[in-house]
Amino acid sequence: MAGFHVMADARGMHVQPTVRRITTSDLWDALRLGVEDFWAKPSHYVFLCLIYPIVGLILTQWTSGANAIQLIYPLMSGFALVGPFAALGLYEISRRRELGMNTSWRHAFDVRRSSAVPSIAVIGIMLVALFLLWLYTAQSIYTGLFGDQPPASIGGFIRDVLTTSKGWTLILAGNAAGFVFAVIVLATTVVAFPLLLDRDVGAVSAIETSARAVMANPLQMALWGLLVAVLLVIGSIPLFAGLAVVMPVLGHATWHLYRRVVEPERAQQTRRPM
Repeated sequence: MAGFHVMADARGMHVQPTVRRITTSDLWDALRLGVEDFWAKPSHYVFLCLIYPIVGLILTQWTSGANAIQLIYPLMSGFALVGPFAALGLYEISRRRELGMNTSWRHAFDVRRSSAVPSIAVIGIMLVALFLLWLYTAQSIYTGLFGDQPPASIGGFIRDVLTTSKGWTLILAGNAAGFVFAVIVLATTVVAFPLLLDRDVGAVSAIETSARAVMANPLQMALWGLLVAVLLVIGSIPLFAGLAVVMPVLGHATWHLYRRVVEPERAQQTRRPM
């Protein structure tokens, strides 16, 4: 490792990789390549991605036992906020497959040897903080409408949500707040982690590049965010088990999306001291 650096690259420079404009067909190509990566050696990914359904079931059990039923949906939807960080190993497998290197599942953990680990950790902490803030926001919305008393049962909670004006307000306000959090994560990390694995540009540049990618392709990135959300919902419905397929596909597809959005390092890019 070239030394601890977060704000800039190893040379203390702020790098601005060139961002491309993409089309909708690029999104479908990225998703198609993600599926191909998944099917190439699927046994590697089951080990990684069963973490998601296991954690989901544990969290559901915990919240139910703690009389925090109202947080089950925020926890489920909150996976989308930490997903970009959790998929690091999948980006690494796609990177190695692209280069014709060994793609054994153990190489998913080679991320820990990257010189960009400090920057990756900083952005990961940011996502965890956003996830916790989202849970706090969701709980605050519930408390503002229903008070401090937790739901007595799942059935009673569902009935209150679907058949009362407070319940519909909870649905609308909660999803509106969740949308804001999702936009923040998309705008700051859509290509941040793949970029850091590919080249150690520093956390600031990785976040900035993601933001520029979204600003250059607002409609395409909005469609990508919608696609991710829909697939995560589908994967979560059967007790989170579908995430064992959805997550690796999305993780690999994100790597290929990065390749389409950001110019390779050999292309001209701006460097300036921090």
